[in-house]
Amino acid sequence: MGWPWLDALIAKPTKRIVGLISGTSADGIAAALADVTTGGDPDHPEVALRGFAMSPFPDEVRARVLHAVIEPLTTQSLASLSYLLGELFAEAARGVVRAAGLGLDDVDLIASHGQTVAHVGVPDPADPWARAATMQIAEPAIIAARTGRPVIADFRGADIAAGGQAAPFVPYADLLLLGAAHGRIALNLGGIANFTVLPPNPRRDDVYAFDCGPSNMVIDGLVRHFSGGADRFDRDGRRAARGTVRKDVLAELMRDPFVTAAPPKTAGHEQYGQPFLRALLARWGDVSEDDLIATATAFSADAVAWNIAHYVAPAHSVDELIASGGGTHNPVLMKRLAEAVAPIRVRRIDDAGIPSDAKEALAFALLGHASLMGRPGALPRVTGARYAAILGTWTWPPLSRPRA
Repeated sequence: MGWPWLDALIAKPTKRIVGLISGTSADGIAAALADVTTGGDPDHPEVALRGFAMSPFPDEVRARVLHAVIEPLTTQSLASLSYLLGELFAEAARGVVRAAGLGLDDVDLIASHGQTVAHVGVPDPADPWARAATMQIAEPAIIAARTGRPVIADFRGADIAAGGQAAPFVPYADLLLLGAAHGRIALNLGGIANFTVLPPNPRRDDVYAFDCGPSNMVIDGLVRHFSGGADRFDRDGRRAARGTVRKDVLAELMRDPFVTAAPPKTAGHEQYGQPFLRALLARWGDVSEDDLIATATAFSADAVAWNIAHYVAPAHSVDELIASGGGTHNPVLMKRLAEAVAPIRVRRIDDAGIPSDAKEALAFALLGHASLMGRPGALPRVTGARYAAILGTWTWPPLSRPRA
């Protein structure tokens, strides 16, 4: 049986899509509203950002999310958290639509990444029963029910099924938004630092990407620890600016096996969450607070530079690095990055007309569009998959549509 309304949606030249994501830092929900227009090439639609909003998590919710990532939970607690996040993600979608002066009936699709609470890109080889696995929560049925719009979610599972690591996925958007006649690196400074390599005039098979180390995750963890939870991050890099980089600590951090591992590779709380933080504090507890934060900030920048030097520069000429994500608001991190990757020129993605904090949410709007059009959003060269998978699972809205 056909779905005439779905056929009509696919046939629309321009689709209005809300992209939703909460990243590894669990600061809150990023929501982007975009118009995506299919032109002559279905793999290269035109994109116009119509609105962006950030909805911070209440402190208690953020604490629950971080607890879910680093500590065992009962399945009942995890399920309850998923449905709670579904409500918050739905409200974030409604909010960005309202802020744009539109109603929910003006939206064709919601693409929700959700909140990652577990990600195992490479299973333990010593465990014969271990499997690559990933889990994102924020119940899509709640989002569909509260907004009355179709929802596509659970993007990463299809790439795992194809033998991939299910990350990173933003390279699809980097290709559409930032491909140019000269070589570029699109760097995201979220909880984890990851980048996409875009050779001159790139095509899908030319692009590759990988995580290269922590960006804000270790810095934020240190700030929360030293402030007793009063501060979530190093605002404007003030604490790093007061401190001095300890060369001995930095040298040890740069020997971290994930940083030096060859791609493809993906990281998260399993690599740089609480266990890493506890080990760092136990090993270097005699270092002053600000010096340790300054050193962690330098580590974030230098890990990016090391991976470019060893895994990109030998193969491709790169003229500029386009940075996005929360780390771009830290001037100490950005200064260290510019020095570490020179002579590559560093720019913020804002210079290209895209708010830095909006990029990941916009990326999932584009991935939702790709799936709607029957196009693969994963890039096998990036994730290590055996084939390019069409991503996501669909949840249909109720017949009666809520109003914004």
